[in-house]
Amino acid sequence: MKLRLTASAILALLSTSSVFAANLTIPMSFEYLALDGKEIETSNFNHKSELALSEGVHKIAIRYHDMVDDEFSDSQSFVKSSPFILTLKAEGDNEYILKPADGDYVKKPKEFAKTPQVVITRADKGQVNYQVELTQLKETTFLSQLFNGNKGPDVETAAAAVTSGNMAANQPVAPVSQPSPVSAMTMPAASKASGQGGDSAAHAQQMLQYWWLQADEATRKEFMSWAIKQL
Repeated sequence: MKLRLTASAILALLSTSSVFAANLTIPMSFEYLALDGKEIETSNFNHKSELALSEGVHKIAIRYHDMVDDEFSDSQSFVKSSPFILTLKAEGDNEYILKPADGDYVKKPKEFAKTPQVVITRADKGQVNYQVELTQLKETTFLSQLFNGNKGPDVETAAAAVTSGNMAANQPVAPVSQPSPVSAMTMPAASKASGQGGDSAAHAQQMLQYWWLQADEATRKEFMSWAIKQL
């Protein structure tokens, strides 16, 4: 009987610990890259907006990535920033929310992508301990250094994300590097030369991914039904 009670108590404790995990939410125009040195796996057609966090300090790699209307044509462009590192102290089961520093949405995407400014708040309006560090790394370089694939420095060194002492409460974004170049990819027109087929295919895939994320469940099911018939 005592053994059963002990096992039940342990299970209850584990269940309670998982229930009280903190949570970070990001907008559709942002995406997670890594958590505490480990890549976050995401699907091309499934945006991950929430991230569960255990008690303590975490380093989260995030980037801004959105599609905007092109200034010089009727097409659209993908705009993305270099990765930035969010160092966040998660406490209890609090709900943390990331958003642009100047409002609920990014007003000037291309300018924002050069130096993404974000703030972290708590759903209960409580105090938040965090710091944001910008990097000049491209995604491929970042992931390579993240896993030491090129025998370079680890991600914390590469991203200048190591902090010492106490983090300031409700601290705004504090860039430590020069603005990184924005990466914009204009969607190709139907009349592109055949020699650019590879690029066109990649851009088409990004357009499809964006459409999928914006579509409702019914539209997705209709599309999947049609796609299966084409096989």
